[in-house]
Amino acid sequence: MRHRNRGRKLSRNTEHRRALLRNLVTSLILQERIKTTVAKAKAARPIAERMISLGKRGDLHARRLAAGICMTPAALKKLFEDLAKRYASRVGGYTRIVHAGWRAGDGADMAVLELVGTEALQRLAQKRAKKAEARRKKVEEEAAAPKQEPGLPEEGEEKK
Repeated sequence: MRHRNRGRKLSRNTEHRRALLRNLVTSLILQERIKTTVAKAKAARPIAERMISLGKRGDLHARRLAAGICMTPAALKKLFEDLAKRYASRVGGYTRIVHAGWRAGDGADMAVLELVGTEALQRLAQKRAKKAEARRKKVEEEAAAPKQEPGLPEEGEEKK
């Protein structure tokens, strides 16, 4: 029986599991969207939620507790400055897990762990739209330009 044994072992020893989850949460804070296995996403989710709650608290003790989990100072800064403001009016449920099919190599069930209300997806869509617009303009310009045959000189040019 596993009474009062919460959390997943993820087939790793304690130190490896702790480092893995710290890395996942740090990456989630910095990138706002990570792709991992479902089991890892479910294990990292409560830690990420707790980190955002610490960021909302904003006091020195909360910052020191969060520094014990975050791997980089940049993640800590983003947590306490950007994410705390973004989720100030939200009581909980800062993350979502979206199933993303199976991994090609070993068939592992994959998921996307992302922050709710993130602009990362919108930024990707805008970037793709800009690329498509640039490609479309380039094609239109090439079609609008007069085509000349390679062997004939244009008017005003002398044949050498």
